[in-house]
Amino acid sequence: MTIRSERVGINPLQWVASADGWIDPSLAPPLREQLAAISAAGFQSLYASVPEGSSAEQYRALLAEYGLSPAPGYIPALFTDDDNARKQLRDRAERISAEHAELGVPVLFLALGMAKDAERVAHPAVGYAADQDRLKRARDLLVEIAELVRAAGVTPAFHPHVGTWAETEQETRFVLDSVDADLLAFGPDTGHLGWAGADVPRLITDYADRVASVHIKDYHAEIAARGKAEGWDYRTTVRNGLWAEPGQASADLDSVIAALPADFGGWLIIEVDRGAQATPAESIRLCGEWARRFGTSDEPGRTET
Repeated sequence: MTIRSERVGINPLQWVASADGWIDPSLAPPLREQLAAISAAGFQSLYASVPEGSSAEQYRALLAEYGLSPAPGYIPALFTDDDNARKQLRDRAERISAEHAELGVPVLFLALGMAKDAERVAHPAVGYAADQDRLKRARDLLVEIAELVRAAGVTPAFHPHVGTWAETEQETRFVLDSVDADLLAFGPDTGHLGWAGADVPRLITDYADRVASVHIKDYHAEIAARGKAEGWDYRTTVRNGLWAEPGQASADLDSVIAALPADFGGWLIIEVDRGAQATPAESIRLCGEWARRFGTSDEPGRTET
């Protein structure tokens, strides 16, 4: 099977993985250095994130210099009752949605946000302290932000994420089943759902008509299991080597791809939150090798070969 090459992109988190198992954007090298390495790895698209002080038009022109096009970005909606924080979130969602519309990217991943001191960061991937009332309120926040994204002409795709109040398969199904498909699409993440014990190919099959794009992560199931058994927090699990480049660990990515609908026209966005290689550039090169397995086709979607 093949997917158009420009629809297999990357979010190069390897560069911002911090020593404590978290993410630190200040670690990233200059953008042009990133773009050169991503292009050299064979990618044709990149997670869209317009730099501060730049316009969408300037950003698109810069990507084009390196043979790259923008791919779906991401909105983390931190679950909070603070009115000021909610306003900042709405403003940010409106800005990112407008940028995607101007860039011509029709999809945005939408997740609940994750804070370092959150309960589920301390107890990840097990549905810790599950509460149906809180889940409904979290769902309502996702609906609120999804409406803003839709208003900009962009499709929001729900992205379950470990460490948030929507991380398990049961919680994922609740959100999707209780929100109209015309408002909220599905943007599964193979690593986060797998870490939380979900049957990712089955989820994709069950919600095939709502899968707008997919985050591709690989992970070591034995590390995930050990972390749960020993009560590791999110960052400890990551530091112990949870994540891996696609095709290098436990995720059944072939089954994930096979589960996509025949008319799938979205993106596969490779994310390696913490590279297993010696350098971020080497990790990105290896990701590019995996991406090239899909080849290319002249028409949207995939074809059997």
